[in-house]
Amino acid sequence: MRIVFMGSPDFSVPALRALIAAGHRVIAVYCQPPRPAGRGQAVRRCPVHVAADELGIPVHTPPRLRGDVEAQAAFASMGADVAVVAAYGLILPQAMLDAPRLGCLNIHASLLPRWRGAGPIQAAILAGDAETGVTIMQMEAGLDTGPMLLRDSVPIGPETTAATLHDVLAEMGGRLIVRALAEHPVAVPQSEDGVAYAPKLERDHGRLDWTQDAAALDRRVRAFDPWPGTFTTLDGAVLKVLAVQCIPSWPGLTGGPKAGTTLDTALTVACGQGALRLTRVQAPGRAAMDAAAFLRGRAVPAGTVLGP
Repeated sequence: MRIVFMGSPDFSVPALRALIAAGHRVIAVYCQPPRPAGRGQAVRRCPVHVAADELGIPVHTPPRLRGDVEAQAAFASMGADVAVVAAYGLILPQAMLDAPRLGCLNIHASLLPRWRGAGPIQAAILAGDAETGVTIMQMEAGLDTGPMLLRDSVPIGPETTAATLHDVLAEMGGRLIVRALAEHPVAVPQSEDGVAYAPKLERDHGRLDWTQDAAALDRRVRAFDPWPGTFTTLDGAVLKVLAVQCIPSWPGLTGGPKAGTTLDTALTVACGQGALRLTRVQAPGRAAMDAAAFLRGRAVPAGTVLGP
């Protein structure tokens, strides 16, 4: 098939490569424009742009599509059989949804209708879902509301992080979109029962609120790895929390130390319910390290208050 691929981050790259490996002709790639990034603010291409350049595929990086009649007409003139969209980052106007012969198919990292929206991987871990997966969906004007073509699932374990889940789902998305194009499955409308929305993540979402229970904070640390990350403060300085151990119950917590207080000298912190032991942290200007190595450099006595 003649395919236009539309995606930007690392998540999208396995699908692009899977389409090429399956023998499809990707005639163009659409992705986010190069932007300044990193400490030096050097202008960088997004991961899909890099992959497309390696594969010799023409790349288009319009800053917007809505209201840009010229960009919409250029897209339609390509005569694509289908457009495959995976975390592109721009909303497609109806004229573009209708342009390819078979429409536009979206690779969405959740088991729709649960977790429509921008952050489905993180939302599934944060909510304590037992499983998540990938849905191949026929796109329409609504936010992730289109009929479903294929789905596959994967369990979420007690140590699953967004980083590990991201990689599993990215590969799954590549396999499923190749199947969808080969098998032409019947589209099934989404139910409106169980709909949930995953909002766009902001950096401040990673601030740990010690009044929450330890299990919820453990999920937050895993859900926000690697971005936006989680953090607290120690003596007024930001301390990144990279990994934790959940301790559901701790003797003497009822009516005892307030939430956010260290309970020992090993960075075990009282929560609204239970306790959380910080096992990997990063202080400002320092490398990430295990808590034991961090504590060799500075003592944190029991009774120290962390946060907010």
